[in-house]
Amino acid sequence: MFTGLIEATGRIEAITAWGGADGAASARQIRVSAALGAELAPGDSIAVSGICLTVMAADSSGFEAIVSPETLRVTTLRGMTEGRLVNLERPLRADARFGGHFVLGHVDALGRVTRCEPDGECYWLEVETPGQLSNLIIPKVSIAIDGISLTIASLSGPRVGVQIVPFTYDHTSLREAGVGDSVNLEADVIGKYVARQLHHEHAPR
Repeated sequence: MFTGLIEATGRIEAITAWGGADGAASARQIRVSAALGAELAPGDSIAVSGICLTVMAADSSGFEAIVSPETLRVTTLRGMTEGRLVNLERPLRADARFGGHFVLGHVDALGRVTRCEPDGECYWLEVETPGQLSNLIIPKVSIAIDGISLTIASLSGPRVGVQIVPFTYDHTSLREAGVGDSVNLEADVIGKYVARQLHHEHAPR
C-alpha cells in the first residue's frame, strides 16, 4: 500500500524486451536511474508513477523491474520512452505517519492532460478521464494521478481539475507534464468498495 506522497523522481534509463522463449517477448524490463535505488533490494515493491512494480535488481544508481504484458496494456508504461521522468514511492511502513490517501498502485485507467499552467503562485492541472471512472470521481475526494495523491477541486463532465502547490510541482514529474500527455489514474479505493456494495444491493435478485 502507498500514500501518494512521492519520495523521489527518477528517469527511465533503458527499456528492453524480456522473456519469451520463442523470441517474441511481450514483457519489458525497465531500468530507472534514481538515488533511491540504494535503499531498495530485490523483491521490494515500488510505485513507478502510480504503478506497483517489483524490484528485480538494485544498486546505488537505480533499479530494474519487469513490466508484464497486462501492465503494459493498461498503463502509461506502454508508451514511455527512455529519458522520461517518473515518480517513485516505496510502500507505507506500518509504523509511519499516514499522509495522502490509500493508494494501491493498481491503475484503473489512463487519463489525458488537457491543461497544465500557472495559477497564481500554484499550478492548475486538468485531466480528461474515461467514462468508467465517472461513478468514482466526485469533488473534494482524492485521486492518484501518476501516483500523486491529489484532491479533486473541480469536475466538469469527464474533466477533473486539481490545484498543484509549488512543492508538489517541483518534486514530481508534473514539472515536465504537457497537454496531451497520458497519465495513470487510480480512484479512491474506499469509493470503489462503496460503489461495489451499492451495485450488489440494487442488483436484481
